[in-house]
Amino acid sequence: MSKDRGNQRLIPTIRFKGFTDDWEQRKLENLATHRGGTAIEKYFDQNGKYKVISIGSYGLDSQYIDQGIRALSNGITDTRVVRKGELTMVLNDKTSNGTIIGRSLLINTDGEFVINQRTEIISPKANLDSNFAYVMLNGPFREKVKKIVQGGTQIYVNYPAVEKLTLSLPQTDEQKKIGSFFKSLDGTIALHQRKYENLQAVKKELLKRMFASDKKPVPDFRFNGYTNDWEQRKLGDIAVITFGQSPDGKNYTDNPNDHILVQGNADIKDGHVVPRVWTKQVTKSALPGDLIFSVRAPVGDVGMTDFPVVLGRGVAGFKANQFVFFLLEKLKLEGYWTRYSSGSTFESVNSKDVKTAPVLSPSTIEQEQIGAFIAVINDTIALHQRKLEDLKQLKKVLLQKLFV
Repeated sequence: MSKDRGNQRLIPTIRFKGFTDDWEQRKLENLATHRGGTAIEKYFDQNGKYKVISIGSYGLDSQYIDQGIRALSNGITDTRVVRKGELTMVLNDKTSNGTIIGRSLLINTDGEFVINQRTEIISPKANLDSNFAYVMLNGPFREKVKKIVQGGTQIYVNYPAVEKLTLSLPQTDEQKKIGSFFKSLDGTIALHQRKYENLQAVKKELLKRMFASDKKPVPDFRFNGYTNDWEQRKLGDIAVITFGQSPDGKNYTDNPNDHILVQGNADIKDGHVVPRVWTKQVTKSALPGDLIFSVRAPVGDVGMTDFPVVLGRGVAGFKANQFVFFLLEKLKLEGYWTRYSSGSTFESVNSKDVKTAPVLSPSTIEQEQIGAFIAVINDTIALHQRKLEDLKQLKKVLLQKLFV
């Protein structure tokens, strides 16, 4: 927002060319009409005409999640059907953290969706563009909604209070420019999200088909020239495994100049170690390129470290090739470690079981080819993930700069 001659003006930091007028503050009730939902559970039917919008239908990206719930068409449900260009807002949250409360969906079809209770249909008037409204309601306006929530373990808002809240907006021509721009940006984000998810699915399938199992000593997919059955080995025979030992708690720090401490699953994300805690004391350590394996709650997560780390009690360090990295990912996917894990409230696996765990392994040359091949898929996934994160960050910045 900029200032002019000491008076605060409602002008965004970045603007489309040709627009100079100040934005106006208006209450939502002056920009849209609304229709409230009602309990329609007794009309749920797998062969019903309508897709149901309820609390569970709102994704964290403000996109519709199809839970597979359908509702019949009748005198009650027909009055809660959403029209093209209308929005729906969820007024309840099943938790107290507010991740869902106030999120809105933009409906682009007629007669496809019906709302359940605790959802409101918002119908924009002529002075409110639907695409602009979708961005605004899920962005700056939602922050206001979260400030008026009620309840404890499950929070809620009442729509009469929501529609009294103000939002800043320009004339409709500028609204349409902004709305269209974010619609295009959201489409690009969704495209990269699909590519990312599709590549993850491809990798998951390759982990199943390029590795042997107890029932199949020869994998489904194999490089030419290899015909021998894979051999059963102990995991400790194909990797050098070091189990961690937590330093004294008094040596923990938050100083990035000290030694990075890895303690468990929380320190492993997307196949890599993420620094969270540091220590002045070195007990057992791992070097860049080593694998970090979680032995506690949950067991089996694996990540590669890009820097020297101190191994805490919740992890083990593996000196191994890429084949072992992806083998550990495969074992995690198939629930391999449940046969060894102990503890009812805090799952763990002991060092002996990890080192002696029977696994199937091919020759070293075949291991290297498999590892290198899947690593290419892995790198491509990481590339799309970075692009996706960059686009989401760009959208976050633009929401701050293009809105008042």
